[in-house]
Amino acid sequence: MDTTVPPEDRNPSGNLFDRLMLLDHDGQECWSARDLHVPMGYEKWERFETAINRAIAAAENSGLDPLSHFRGATKAVLGGRWGRQMVSDYRLTRYACYLIAINGDPRKPEIATAQTYFAVRAREAEALDQPADLSSPEGLLMLAEKFHEAARELVFTKKELAIAAPKAGRWDHFCDSEGLIDMAAAAKALHNATGGLGRTKFMEMLRRDDVRFLQRQNPRVPYECHTQAGRAEVKFVATPNGRWVEQTFFTAKGLDWIASRLEGSIMPAA
Repeated sequence: MDTTVPPEDRNPSGNLFDRLMLLDHDGQECWSARDLHVPMGYEKWERFETAINRAIAAAENSGLDPLSHFRGATKAVLGGRWGRQMVSDYRLTRYACYLIAINGDPRKPEIATAQTYFAVRAREAEALDQPADLSSPEGLLMLAEKFHEAARELVFTKKELAIAAPKAGRWDHFCDSEGLIDMAAAAKALHNATGGLGRTKFMEMLRRDDVRFLQRQNPRVPYECHTQAGRAEVKFVATPNGRWVEQTFFTAKGLDWIASRLEGSIMPAA
């Protein structure tokens, strides 16, 4: 049974993520994944759930028990036959939210905001978990040093995000509504590096031994390592004659990889 504090009793002021925070039956803060997917820049729940699954894998790889941070739940939403239906949800700890943010789509400014917010909250919690003895000068100094360290890391995090933002968004002009880039758009984006190759010649270049992005035996499909690394996605698309064929789409991460592979500082076409 869902025993979290209802929406009307949430924090009415402060940061959006503060307002979305819930309290479980033990009084511990948590967040509903369904509440977070739009504020984190995901219109579709399915794509946000992909980021959640990556975060769960990251928790497992860190030796943590995912069930302690990603608890299965249900949530009532508008829709369905009776105007209201129950959908799957997760109750997320602060750390789970942070893992989702750092495993989310870096092109989304909402993800950058979430990364900063949950990084700061994690630092604040660490400082509070080890209370200093405020009755002594040593205790006051320890507390000041903890907050100084947290502030320094926040400044560093914001600088990193500011540096990464232009790079993360530089292919946005070439992305479709799902954030993917087809071969024709990719060839145009990298025309400064390729000398203006069209789609066909560009795909031939991607099969070269020094690039090894598209397979030789299946020339429309990338090598498995690229899909696993999140550099490409393969979809079936309809041709004008009604056939369905496999087609490779780049992610922004994949286009960054190709740009670096071709060497030099590659800027997208205007």
